[in-house]
Amino acid sequence: MKISKMYWILLLAVGMISSCDNGFEELNSNPNDPAMVPSKLVLTNVIRMTQNIMNSTFVGGDMGSCWVQHYAKTQYNAEARYIPRESVIGNMVWQGLYASVVMDAKKMEELAIGEGNNDMQGAALILQAYGLSVLTDVFGAIPFYEALNGESEGEFTPVYDNQENVFEGILEMLDKANLLLNGTGDIDPTSDILYGGDYTRWKKMANALKFRALMRISGKVNVSTDLQDIMDNRVLFTSNHDEAKLAYLENPPNANPLFETVVFGNRNEWVMNETIIEFLESLDDPRLEIYAQPVSGEIYKGKPSGCIANPIGIDNFSPIGLKYLDAEAPGYFMSYAELQFLMAEAAQRGLISGDPESYYNEAIRASLEFNEVEEQYSEYINQPSVAYTSVNGLRKIAEQKWIALFGQGIETWTEWRRTQYPELIPANCGAISEIPSRLTYPNEEQSLNGENYWEAVNNQGPDALTTKIWWMQ
Repeated sequence: MKISKMYWILLLAVGMISSCDNGFEELNSNPNDPAMVPSKLVLTNVIRMTQNIMNSTFVGGDMGSCWVQHYAKTQYNAEARYIPRESVIGNMVWQGLYASVVMDAKKMEELAIGEGNNDMQGAALILQAYGLSVLTDVFGAIPFYEALNGESEGEFTPVYDNQENVFEGILEMLDKANLLLNGTGDIDPTSDILYGGDYTRWKKMANALKFRALMRISGKVNVSTDLQDIMDNRVLFTSNHDEAKLAYLENPPNANPLFETVVFGNRNEWVMNETIIEFLESLDDPRLEIYAQPVSGEIYKGKPSGCIANPIGIDNFSPIGLKYLDAEAPGYFMSYAELQFLMAEAAQRGLISGDPESYYNEAIRASLEFNEVEEQYSEYINQPSVAYTSVNGLRKIAEQKWIALFGQGIETWTEWRRTQYPELIPANCGAISEIPSRLTYPNEEQSLNGENYWEAVNNQGPDALTTKIWWMQ
């Protein structure tokens, strides 16, 4: 695998540099030697790189928000018609997540072990688990065990693990992180741009991500006992304050990628999709004026997915709302609202105890609070079209989650693939006749890791956008 080769070349170079000062440690210490880097110096970059990938307009926008019909494209709309760019899949998603997130977080874990810093080990495991969960959710089978153990084994062509085994490994990582995050050691607050060094909130993040992972596979595996254990014995998000989100800064290159591309870069080809505009209008949803800007006066107009018969100028479609185009708009690992929706679903399906309506209502309240329209909560939640009922509870939960996840393109697409709500009509002029179920593997995998690539394809199904991954089947 190309990433592995690049990684090992870097490690070899580091080893050569390290060996040159053998016997001169006390006389010739080099504070810039990569072998001496403390784990805290890796943390900031891993957090930021993760969110830069997930919030990139070419990843979270084109292959996330467009595919779930939150955004639409007025030009360069190949991706919106289900023709993703190979360079984005290979360089940003595959290599970006493996090299800049998973591998770097693995190195951070190893450094933290050497320091005896349990809290940093826990944070590193969470970031690895998150990166790997995104990779398996978008590709299916992926290199997991050999990809992570490459340094010790010297493995350049890692085997692909099936998705069930990948999830087992991810869950083990999150369980281990939960145990490690106990105040033994420290997380440097200046390096921790997620939680400012608060290990208890990292612990909540680990358990929230585990809840999500269990729900992701809940159609294939009996996860009730594990879910209830989290509810009974572990700490979880209790408000929007706890949720795992990166607060971007006001200026590039540390501003929100959507701002950097659309506003700072003056590329306003991403507009609101007709589907979500009409959906929000049908519910008299107060988030409409936050998610979108009016075309003129108080009129909101979205563009249909894909192409349209009579193209209309960009000025005739609602731009994305200013709150979401703000430089400091957060990048999410997981929101409190999403966790509450997952709990509502789990309770509705009898996987955990509790009142699904209470979780559902709290999820909506949290979303309205974040969008600064919480004062309309009571009126909104009591509308017949919104109010929870057990008869169609799962559908309402999924549809409201789809609304609340606005701006989190990949996660919205992933959850839509799992629930299939709301019922979306594929894009006009689509290269395929359905919304994609996965990303295809990077082309380079066929030449650099061909034997393992073909074994994975033979086991999983054709390397196509339409192939259903394990938890979808």
